[in-house]
Amino acid sequence: MPILRANIEILKYSALHIGAFLVSFIGSAMVKITVNPEWSKKYDVEWNDSVGTLKSDISYGEREANKFDLYLPADNKKDNYGLVVYLHAGGFTSGDKTNDKGTLAWLCSKGYVAAGINYTLRTDENNASVISQSEEIRSAIPKVVEAAENAGYHIDKMTMAGGSAGHALAMIYTYRDGKESPVSLVLTYGAVGPSSFYKEDWSIFGLDQDTDEALEAAAGLFGVMCGEKLTTEDMKNGSYLEKMKPIAAAEWVSSNPVPTVVAYGACDRVQAFPASRRLEKALKDNNVDYKYYVLEHSGHGLQNDSDISRQWMESVEEYLDKYMPVK
Repeated sequence: MPILRANIEILKYSALHIGAFLVSFIGSAMVKITVNPEWSKKYDVEWNDSVGTLKSDISYGEREANKFDLYLPADNKKDNYGLVVYLHAGGFTSGDKTNDKGTLAWLCSKGYVAAGINYTLRTDENNASVISQSEEIRSAIPKVVEAAENAGYHIDKMTMAGGSAGHALAMIYTYRDGKESPVSLVLTYGAVGPSSFYKEDWSIFGLDQDTDEALEAAAGLFGVMCGEKLTTEDMKNGSYLEKMKPIAAAEWVSSNPVPTVVAYGACDRVQAFPASRRLEKALKDNNVDYKYYVLEHSGHGLQNDSDISRQWMESVEEYLDKYMPVK
């Protein structure tokens, strides 16, 4: 009980401050495996002219953060290219597209056009939320495709990917907005991104408790995320779920059941592991071609199950080769 009370008190404070995001997703930048095993070295790519060309800080909107980087393969003679967008982690409050330059370089080395997109991060001075960030990503995608086309790389299909917060945003775009994509969206992959917001799943912060304190904490946390004011009554009667739906990726799988590869840590104390089970069920119920990996001994950093991490990355490669073959 002392731990529960401590979590509730933190979340009560965070309902009024940026801590709501930090408490919920602190450490989300630690998506990459903390200790690099031998097998992971194949994904280390030294960026140079033989790999490709980097175009940095291309604008897609009026806000300061509305910039993206474009990694263009050295082989520029193909008729068509697949695009992989990889969105950065950081708990919706921190992080930058440059944090993923290794991943983006690896994707480019495989022959894909790759893009990292920045989005407006939540601060004490703004009202950015997951919903507003998802809308920025939605507005960015046509600009990314246009920039690739202008550089001479015709995009005929694309993949959305990311880690933690970035994974959540990638899934939201895929399932909620993917049918409106300027090119065919054929795959999504990533790790530890929150995909649903049933308060009973969020026991890691005591939000499953039927107390006034827990209801107030849940209303504060979820309200900051969805960009709407939620009340304890919303939490009691379940009406909060409709307000959370725009950022609950699992609720949108049926709208665009795209092939999916995901990984989650069963011991995650940052985002609710039970929520990922709802994603798995949605994928199964909608007959999606998917791989769902559980790292039984790992937390948010996926740090303690090297063999499963390797299998997950091998599946990412397999699905990229299957749905976005480089010809």
